[in-house]
Amino acid sequence: MQQVSTGNDGLLDSLREENRRLKRAVEELSVLNDLARAIGASLDSQQIMGSIVRRSLRAINAEQGVITLVEDRPTDPTRTLIRAMASSSQHEQFHLHNALLGWMQLNKKPLAMNDPLHDDRFRGVKWDSSIQTLLCVPLMIKSELKGVLTVYNKKGVTTGFTEDDQRLLAIIAGQSAQVVENARLNERERQLTKMQEEVRLAARIQSDLLPQTMPELPGYSIAGRNIPAQVVGGDHFDFIPVDADRMAICLGDVSGKGLPASLLMANLQATLRSQTLNLPSPKDCIERSNRLLFQSTSSEKFVTLFYCVVNYSTHDLSFTNAGHDFPYLLGSDGSVRRLETGGLALGMLEDFPFQEETVHLTSGDLLAICSDGVSEAMNTAEERFGDVRVEEVLKRCRDLTPDAIIGKVVEAVKEHAGSAPQMDDITMVVLKRL
Repeated sequence: MQQVSTGNDGLLDSLREENRRLKRAVEELSVLNDLARAIGASLDSQQIMGSIVRRSLRAINAEQGVITLVEDRPTDPTRTLIRAMASSSQHEQFHLHNALLGWMQLNKKPLAMNDPLHDDRFRGVKWDSSIQTLLCVPLMIKSELKGVLTVYNKKGVTTGFTEDDQRLLAIIAGQSAQVVENARLNERERQLTKMQEEVRLAARIQSDLLPQTMPELPGYSIAGRNIPAQVVGGDHFDFIPVDADRMAICLGDVSGKGLPASLLMANLQATLRSQTLNLPSPKDCIERSNRLLFQSTSSEKFVTLFYCVVNYSTHDLSFTNAGHDFPYLLGSDGSVRRLETGGLALGMLEDFPFQEETVHLTSGDLLAICSDGVSEAMNTAEERFGDVRVEEVLKRCRDLTPDAIIGKVVEAVKEHAGSAPQMDDITMVVLKRL
């Protein structure tokens, strides 16, 4: 009879254990099913990771949980995007220790520590005294670590996290990794689309700031063109009426490229237009504009600028050159002169005494103002187009209209560059006395 009783007890224990495993399996399936529904209906990475952490805490019965995503940027390899804490915990929010992240990047497998202070694998690591136990599992996609799910401090027991806890958390991480990554990629795509739209709008605004039509000057023909290297650029040209007999012409090039350069150039355009009306003298206008630009920009930003005023009654051209590529003045007698008089680029010194010069234009004289994107255009052998080639094209084409001359110069630059990408904005203004 005793043997029968012992056998029955063993059978009951076996049934109880099997029942416990089945109950555990049902609970795990319920957790995973609930998690799948929660994260499958959202594209918000913050919301998805919040759901993962909260359900992990309930499933594992832990105090705190955190997901740390691994970034592609080498300067910022990790970034904690979501953290959740059980209401029963009074501790400060825990962060994933760099030593744990390094271990996870190396091993890419679950890690349980039920006595962190005495774990030989992390000797010398100073743990928060509130961390009694912790469990980490990797978020993997195609053998690549995308993040780490960590839970802290098992509640209600002194033995810490079990193998069942580790297995369940690993399943949760495996089921969640791709969903988290998809949400993150979706958000990045939305951010990129928004940025592209903002850049497109900035390019349109910048294009609208350029002269939409060429002015009609008695006795003269004039044209200008701007070809940005990026969607938005840092080059600009403008025609500003001074009075019935005078027109100001300017061409500038801001240091740098892209949106920052375009914003500074818009600022310069507004400054020049306001100062031209008050100070028609090129020297006075540029000195005042330089002072205003210096006061409103950072020290590493500057602008090269050629500024001139043509009087189409007297045919005098007064100019100052603020550190810009020297324009070409082709005389009707075949002479070529570079206009150098001026001073430093704008924004380098607050007070600088710019110089001014006046030249007389005779019939057939040609003024060509270029940004450095013309002379410094390079081919695949890194050979610059150069000033000599610019001058040669201008001499060959001087009998054409200003617009046609610009077209020939641009054509020659692109032919020289070949398959090499355009590295800088190309901007030109050509003025010709008839």
